[in-house]
Amino acid sequence: MGSEEDMHDANDVQSVEDDFYTGETGMGSEDDDYNFGDNYSDDSEDVTSHRQQQNYTILSEADIRQHQGENINRVSTVLSIPRYAACILLRHYNWSISRVHDEWFADEEHVRKAVGLLERTVELSNARELTCGICFENYPCGRMSSASCGHPFCGACWRGYISTSVSDGPGCLMLRCPDPSCGAAVGQNMIDVLTTSEDKEKYSRYLLRSYVEDNRKIKWCPAPGCEFAVEFVIGSGSYDVCCSCSYSFCWNCAEEAHRPVDCATVAKWILKNSAESENMNWILANSKPCPKCKRPIEKNQGCMHITCTPPCKFEFCWLCLGPWSEHGERTGGFYACNRYEAAKQEGAYDESERRREMAKNSLERYTHYYERWATNQSSRQKALADLHSMQTEKLEKLSDTQSQPESQLKFIIEAWLQIVECRRVLKWTYAYGFYLPEHEHAKRQFFEYLQGEAESGLERLHQCAEKELQVYLDAEGPMADFNDFRTKLAGLTSVTKNYFENLVRALETGLKDVGTSNNQATCSKGSSSKSLGNKSKSGKIKAVAGSSSGSGAPSRSFDDGNLWSCDRCTYANPRSTTTCQMCEHHK
Repeated sequence: MGSEEDMHDANDVQSVEDDFYTGETGMGSEDDDYNFGDNYSDDSEDVTSHRQQQNYTILSEADIRQHQGENINRVSTVLSIPRYAACILLRHYNWSISRVHDEWFADEEHVRKAVGLLERTVELSNARELTCGICFENYPCGRMSSASCGHPFCGACWRGYISTSVSDGPGCLMLRCPDPSCGAAVGQNMIDVLTTSEDKEKYSRYLLRSYVEDNRKIKWCPAPGCEFAVEFVIGSGSYDVCCSCSYSFCWNCAEEAHRPVDCATVAKWILKNSAESENMNWILANSKPCPKCKRPIEKNQGCMHITCTPPCKFEFCWLCLGPWSEHGERTGGFYACNRYEAAKQEGAYDESERRREMAKNSLERYTHYYERWATNQSSRQKALADLHSMQTEKLEKLSDTQSQPESQLKFIIEAWLQIVECRRVLKWTYAYGFYLPEHEHAKRQFFEYLQGEAESGLERLHQCAEKELQVYLDAEGPMADFNDFRTKLAGLTSVTKNYFENLVRALETGLKDVGTSNNQATCSKGSSSKSLGNKSKSGKIKAVAGSSSGSGAPSRSFDDGNLWSCDRCTYANPRSTTTCQMCEHHK
């Protein structure tokens, strides 16, 4: 009896990742800011159609209330119970209509007992006066109220009881009769009648939040200050969604959008970035404990003669941590402790020194990946600002300067959209690379090659869109070579898109295309990078920059007749070979 959307509650369907870039499932880009190439449109009807193809829906507060009311009405009609009772049932079963129906028709009596819905309502006594069960004062029958159980309480006690419960938080949604021995539920119908307007508003807000926070298919947008929620079709594909506030995030883990890197890797990376472990690594790598008082000391001068701060004032050698008083000509002089060097060569230096070296190496490795992760993040933020400026100001100016209609300048917006998305992908590939096992040399080589090719292509595209475009923005009139620039930028956009398609596809499949043979190809990154995206004298792109090709598509050719490019990994292979030396894909 459940609705089609609730059929998902009965099954945990494993998510099958759709191709974010090629759109093979027919879905558009998850992010309105990142509609690549031909998907970009200013027409509102196109945008509406695009959203209908997505695997998620953005819900405003009005939408949430509407969906909530429809679900309550549906359960109320099917089970022939009041709306307040249907609301209590849905709240208890996390707003799953199918589960409510299943449990109700399997054992109605057990469900009623669990949620506090009595089968028969007990009416108040017909006596002229009744005694309140809280304050024990006598009141006329008309001033008394009760839940379905019939236990009478005066209006003042009801207001105080409900107000206290509402002030305590969302627990008020599971309110029961004040009588300690009674479990009858107190529904929204009584809240609306017995309490103040302020408490009614709070209760309504808690109920609204419950529909989102207790519902396994809906989540709030995590952007600060955003009041939209996202309803997701579970098992339908990519978890990356974009809210109406323009914030992109992963619906599964609620972190910022991070495809193609999985949620577990992102969680580890974010924890590492915020953990104190890196502080300890820095202390281990850049300081040594005083041999006497054990306080960590950072060496800030060239001399090996270290004096601890008061009150310790112990003088020692930075190299061997021995007393400085023992250092003289017999140890090789004050600036070279050969006693330590000899011991180090013999492998006799202590465990703490070995740990310090390991910490230093670990810190350097982490710093390498973190700096590039953070740099691409800042570059993406700058690209977003440039995109906004281009859409709101510069595009109109360029249209006037170059005497071109804005509809013919969309290739510039497409380029910036590609840059923004590629910066996001590239940023997370550094988190992926940090956790890639060191012993898997072939995978690491393949990954670094793909990453390098993608990054090289992105830098060419970004420079063209940022610096070369500025020449035409600053021009006082139409320039003869603007069409050549159009061809170049559009070609670089296509080539860069192809690079990142290969990178995303490889990472999402766990780099499984890496062969197990001992044929370890040397990455000829320079040759392939130069061959793709270079501009000829006529302004054309030398490389054939087609869309993402499948395994059966013909290979792209380089101008250099001695090389052919693999469709899977873009590796530049010698013409004499028929199998890619990097991923062993057949030509």
